[in-house]
Amino acid sequence: MSGVKRPNDKHLMLFSGRAHPELAAEVAAFLGVELVPTRAIAYANSEIYVRYEESVRGADAFVIQSHCAPVNEWMMEQLIMVDALKRASAKRITVVSPFYPYARQDKKHLGREPISARLMADLYKAAGADRVMSVDLHAAQIQGFFDGPVDHLWGLPVLADYVKEKYDTSQMVVVSPDAGRVRLADLWTDRLGCPLAIIHKRHDTEVANQVKVHEVVGDVKGKVCLLVDDMIDTAGTICQAAEALLDHGASKVITAATHPVFSGPAVERLNDSCFDEIIVTNTLPIQVSAPIKNLTVLSIAPLIGEAIKEVFEDGSVTRLFGGQS
Repeated sequence: MSGVKRPNDKHLMLFSGRAHPELAAEVAAFLGVELVPTRAIAYANSEIYVRYEESVRGADAFVIQSHCAPVNEWMMEQLIMVDALKRASAKRITVVSPFYPYARQDKKHLGREPISARLMADLYKAAGADRVMSVDLHAAQIQGFFDGPVDHLWGLPVLADYVKEKYDTSQMVVVSPDAGRVRLADLWTDRLGCPLAIIHKRHDTEVANQVKVHEVVGDVKGKVCLLVDDMIDTAGTICQAAEALLDHGASKVITAATHPVFSGPAVERLNDSCFDEIIVTNTLPIQVSAPIKNLTVLSIAPLIGEAIKEVFEDGSVTRLFGGQS
């Protein structure tokens, strides 16, 4: 209802963009609040208009938006939502981006390249955000890009608890699909009490961007191999790694990743792969042209809801992860 007045004491208000309303609804249900009614439309020339249908003055506002395709449109919508809250006198504005936009562009590899992940943080700040919350940042350094508090949540507890309940971890090996994900895989080994293996990729010097050999560092023979990563995008790396593990004697291969990006050939590759199970969370909506075999989607909403509750009550988000941040 337009013009609804709220008491001047501290109150939590939850707002959702249009990218993944199902996740926002789950978070709202967990917190026991209603999503604030919002009018959001795209004009004929693709410009976005947003207006909240009740007062937000003095609110502790949390704006949820998942940055799936089209990423640029949903990023712009979230910025406009933040700007609207700032101009309507919200007391504190927290951006909740379960999948941080442009996270893979976190540093310069060559001259004349942008650092787009830093630009996203600057845009959030310019729009009026006081705080950022995200899940499994592709690079931990992104936390330093935003000039204010950043709550870095981990999908690992959600994924690992499911794996522990379903599989015999005494016969499991945690596998990093490349050298860049070893730190993540090491956290998994601590959680599950499993040994670690690493896929070492050797590139073909005669063909650009072509992997020639996958070497497995570690004993995987007769083991259930759990490939872990922060995201599955086109699924090329993860599927090749799975084949290499079977070639080295693994009895079964499963994979767990927080973000189901599933771009381009991902569906075909995953359906043609040897995975017994593909485990992801719902940080992003599953936008695929056909069903993916053996896919399990776990809800990240309780984790985000708990983190929002801790922020609202001035508690500790780090406590949710045993001090890990």
